[in-house]
Amino acid sequence: MRLTELKLPLDHTPEHLRAAIIKRLDIAPDQLLGFQIYRRSVDARKSSAVILTYTLDVTLKNEQAVATRLQGVPHIGQTPDTQYHFVTQAPATQKHSRPVVIGTGPCGLFAGLLLAQMGFRPLILERGKSVRERTQDTWKFWRQGVLNPESNVQFGEGGAGTFSDGKLYSQIRDPEYRSRKVLTEFIKAGAPEEILYVAKPHIGTFRLVSVVENMRASIEALGGEIRFQSHVTDLQIEQGQIRGLLLASGEHIAADHVVLAVGHSARDTFYQLHARGVFLEAKPFSIGVRIEHPQSLIDQVRYGKAAGHPILGAADYKLVHHAKNARSAYSFCMCPGGTVVAAASEPGHLVTNGMSQYSRNERNANSAIVVGITPADYPGGPLAGIEYQRHWESLAFVTGGSNYNAPTQRVGDFLAQRPSTALGEVHPSYTPGIHLTDLSLCLPDFVTNKLREALPAFGKQIRGFAMEDALMTGIETRTSSPVRVTRNEHYQSMNTRGLFPAGEGAGYAGGILSAAIDGIKVAEAVALSLTQT
Repeated sequence: MRLTELKLPLDHTPEHLRAAIIKRLDIAPDQLLGFQIYRRSVDARKSSAVILTYTLDVTLKNEQAVATRLQGVPHIGQTPDTQYHFVTQAPATQKHSRPVVIGTGPCGLFAGLLLAQMGFRPLILERGKSVRERTQDTWKFWRQGVLNPESNVQFGEGGAGTFSDGKLYSQIRDPEYRSRKVLTEFIKAGAPEEILYVAKPHIGTFRLVSVVENMRASIEALGGEIRFQSHVTDLQIEQGQIRGLLLASGEHIAADHVVLAVGHSARDTFYQLHARGVFLEAKPFSIGVRIEHPQSLIDQVRYGKAAGHPILGAADYKLVHHAKNARSAYSFCMCPGGTVVAAASEPGHLVTNGMSQYSRNERNANSAIVVGITPADYPGGPLAGIEYQRHWESLAFVTGGSNYNAPTQRVGDFLAQRPSTALGEVHPSYTPGIHLTDLSLCLPDFVTNKLREALPAFGKQIRGFAMEDALMTGIETRTSSPVRVTRNEHYQSMNTRGLFPAGEGAGYAGGILSAAIDGIKVAEAVALSLTQT
């Protein structure tokens, strides 16, 4: 039996929770055999009275009698089946070549894992390095400003999400409970068990490294193969059917079922697809900056006297400002107790992102504050958004000093339309370093204007958000893919049979959890295609 919306004070005991269940169901204490927490969320709408809200699955004596008595009572019902069920299994003999997955971000990893679990022994190709080698290259970039275009925050085992907060929540509809499958597999690979029930789970960057390694081992144990530094440079397409892949090494791989899970920064791949006539569309994305505040400020505003409570951890926020015209400014990828990181993947371009460890105990909170843009802002065909991103990333590189230092400005100076010349209370977390300047030099005018409109409005929602010394670091351009590799109802490319676009890069997901779920959906489609044709 499932109970929802069970509310208790922040400092309740396990006995209080048990008593609340008994009271809600109006049963004798000995009728309650046990319970499991399905979801625990924090209700901080009143900072003076932060409460916890539970969804619970309970086991009872005479459960059917209780269910009959309470039929129709709000927030009491049957526990749904959240177990994952495979759509098919590989036959003993396969008439097709083994499926190929391009990319080892969360989408590619889960597509590969599910195919392996169904017995299809996938080949997974990754242009970058294994996660530990990639970590070394990334830290070299952060500490020394030496960028490896094939091994960085965007490229390599684990994908862009490896150097983020490891956030595992999404607002997508999930009636088949594939998210449960994702979380369960992460736990099997070493993630903390709490991600299964906290409302906003996260793993953190350092933990993600070993989780990704363990997932790779699971795929290999099931007969899958993962090849690193295997950059796909061309596709062999014959009469609208994919037939193979060409690698940078010159190797040709025969393939008639290919999962394209390349991520939102594989710009050269999008150009290859376009050259081969694969159907692409331009899509909206967002541009803006990273903003940093003292984490203590966010904690105090969100949680009041409860700030610092171990259950709560570092506070987050979500902000939206609907501007005077159709555009909106909003927070994105908020990282409590984290750092702003260099996320470029191309030489001479500057990109920022946010990252947190599991502990979230760094002194600053950071988030992207971005403004939505549409293909109307960058006309010119399906690849125009890529060139638009490149233009502003290149300007940001120059504005920062042409050495991967990031252009940075105090919020007070930004609102007053003057360059920053000195830091205040908030110290930057970005490495290799920052250059104080005027961010309007590397942002579109409409973005600058909307940010100046939005920041004071955000300050009314979170006191101190528009504080003089808060820091804005440019620029954030990789909020989502600027391209959609459009697919049909069978998850295949609109005009290329056997090509299965998936995840963020294809324009069908945003964030680790949604990308992983999309990887599962596509793996299911591939498996059904392999067994039904």
